[in-house]
This record gives sequence, C-alpha cells and structure tokens, in this order.
Amino acid sequence: MDITVAIDCMGGDHGTGVTVPAALSFILSHPEASIILVGSPEAIQSELRARKADVSPRLRIQPASEVIAMGDPPAAALKNKKDSSMRIAINLVKSGEAQACVSAGNTGALMAISRFVLKMVPGIERPAIITILPTLKGRTYMLDVGANVDCSAEHLLQFAIMGSTLVSSVEKVEKPSVGLLNVGEEEIKGNEVVKQAADLLKASGLNFIGNVEGDDIYKGTADIVVCDGFVGNIALKTSEGLAYMLATFLREEYGRSLFTRLAGMISLPVVKAFKRRVDPRRYNGATLLGLKGIVIKSHGSADAFSFQFAIERALDEARSGMLNELGKRILLANPVLRQAGEA
Repeated sequence: MDITVAIDCMGGDHGTGVTVPAALSFILSHPEASIILVGSPEAIQSELRARKADVSPRLRIQPASEVIAMGDPPAAALKNKKDSSMRIAINLVKSGEAQACVSAGNTGALMAISRFVLKMVPGIERPAIITILPTLKGRTYMLDVGANVDCSAEHLLQFAIMGSTLVSSVEKVEKPSVGLLNVGEEEIKGNEVVKQAADLLKASGLNFIGNVEGDDIYKGTADIVVCDGFVGNIALKTSEGLAYMLATFLREEYGRSLFTRLAGMISLPVVKAFKRRVDPRRYNGATLLGLKGIVIKSHGSADAFSFQFAIERALDEARSGMLNELGKRILLANPVLRQAGEA
C-alpha cells in the first residue's frame, strides 16, 4: 500500500530548515512512500534548491499562505488561520490525499484543529497524546502526556483501549500489557478516579496487570502506561530534565582534568552506544489518538534527524490499519463504558 504523508513545513522552532531535509532523507529511505510539503512555496523551494533537490511525483508542494505561531491561542488559530500550513496538512488527511500528517507546531492548535477537522472516532470522548519511552526491556508507550489534565475513570479506560490498539497494530503484540500509573501497586492506593479506572480495566478484557509506579515506566513493567495528562506531562518533563542533567554531569566530569579527558577518549565507544540507546531524538513523534485520522506531533525543537523519526512513526501507523481496529475495539468496549456511565 502506497502511503502519503502531509508535512506542516512551517511549524516548530526551525520550520523548513528542518522539515524539508527530513522529508528528503525520508523518501530516499522509503521508496514506497510519498510526501506533500505544505507551506510557503518560496521557502520550501529555497530549501530544495539548497540541497539540489526538486519536486517529483513522490514529493510535491501544497501552498499555504499562513503560519500558526507557537504562541498563538488554539481558538484563534482555529478560527482565524484557515489557510495555515497546519490546517492544510490536516485537511489533506481529511480528504484522503494523505494518510497521515506530521507537525512540529503549536500543540494546542494542532489538537484543536485536528479535532475540528477530522472529528473523533465514535465512542471516544477525548483525544489523548501517546508517546514512546525507552526502557530496560525495549520501550513502552505512555498516555495521556498532556492533552487532558482532568479525566474521569471512563476516560482512562478509553485511553487504555486506544493505547492497546496502537501497540497491537503497530508493534504486532497480540495482547499488550496495560498498567495504571499510581502511587503504589496495592489496590487500596490512589484517588477515587484511579480506583474506579482500575475496576473498569479489570472488566475490559484488556491485558490489565494492575497498578504500576513511576519507576516501573523505565523498567518496562507494562507495554502501555495509562494516566491523565496532568500526571503524564509532569512525568515526561521530569524524565527529560533528568536526562539533560545526567548528560551535563557526564560532560563536566569528563572535562574536569587531563586524566578524565583521556578516560573519556578511551570510553568514547561506550558513551556513544549509551547515547544511541537513550537518544530522545529516536523517540520523537507523539500520536494524537482518538481522531478519525493519523496526526503526529513532533517536538518543536526537533532537528532533521529527529523529525524524520516522526515521519516514520506516521508511516508505521498509516500502514498498520490502526484506525479501523480502534473503531472495532471501542464498539466492543461500549457495554463496559455504558455500565460505568449508569453507575
């Protein structure tokens, strides 16, 4: 199946200086895929010329006259910038010209426009942002990491169903394990929402393994870790801060003296291997789950190497048939959701 990915070329901190080279690298390594570059034709053409590239049947430009800035309020971006590169990229998914879109732009605007244009999968009340994290066992998926700061138990169940569908479809894991992030493993721990969510998850038919704690995330205890967006975003940003601190400490220690610099040179292969395993650029690309279309959010400060991983994430999800499977699973889960609502 040929897949076309629409790219918001103007979004993020670096715009076309990152998105265009990432797209060029992507199509070289994926001959079965096509790219639509959305944005200012002049800016995109300038980047293409700088890299001795040009448009082709697999790489075309879709003009857009407006750009959504990182500081634009989501409601204003939705209402006033209908010809923005972000909006046009999402419209291409709606029309079927593209099977997925990728943007490094304003997260709130991306969520608002995606929800307005693509609508929600029936049975899902709120979209959630899911991201991939490295673990001792490989990697785990965590959601929500920022879209919903206040959630009901039913929302957490929906997140679990969405996460399980994504992992089983993309990673080909038949029954991925689901853990509910809590302040302890015991059933008596946590607030009322988390306790109610645990009861729903037990009855859901998912491979629910119970509560997991913060340190379980990086142990790889569960394939999917479910939480509300308030907790998830704090956990994610704390992890990013810790990784930055450790990298800074390591550089400082290696540069402390002539001896430590020599030791650094000797251990360079080990340091490079370590960096490769935990490099956050390789995990770039968070999915906006619950929409009737595939939308991938890249980190705003991503470089070309990192942005390409977000495009590859879009390709993997478009190939997987995840959206059809998600609709089926939500329908099967509706009795549980209805019982929860009646209770």
